[in-house]
Amino acid sequence: MNLLLALLNDMFFAAIPAVGFALVFNVPKRALKYCAIGGALGHGLRFLLMHYGVSIEWATLVAATTVGMVGIYWSRRFVAHPKVFTVAAMIPMVPGVFAYKAMIALVEINHRGYTPELLGAMVDNFLKALFIIAALAIGLAMPGLLFYRRRPVI
Repeated sequence: MNLLLALLNDMFFAAIPAVGFALVFNVPKRALKYCAIGGALGHGLRFLLMHYGVSIEWATLVAATTVGMVGIYWSRRFVAHPKVFTVAAMIPMVPGVFAYKAMIALVEINHRGYTPELLGAMVDNFLKALFIIAALAIGLAMPGLLFYRRRPVI
């Protein structure tokens, strides 16, 4: 029961920035609810995968690919570009905390001087943020590469 409550909480609070960024990107009014559902779906799936032991990078890749696939389905159903539904839904998964911690460690190295712990924290957080951003980009591009190819795969 606690997992279900935590999942619903995570999904609800992921839908809010998805709608906010959809408004910033001038998404049509009728598509806002789908952006919220996509953001909740992606973040909720990532939350579940991480709960069961998958690393955040791989969980983000799976969640971003799923949101991309659902966005392709919605784009065909509602005759709109897939990015209308997917880009705003990916925003809640952006690794802001890891990038922030990497920059704070870099500033601390500049201010206090080099220590192996600060360098390790900086590199760890920077690489984690980099791989999460790469997973978001690949997950966003994957459905388009699979469904909109002009040539056969083989």
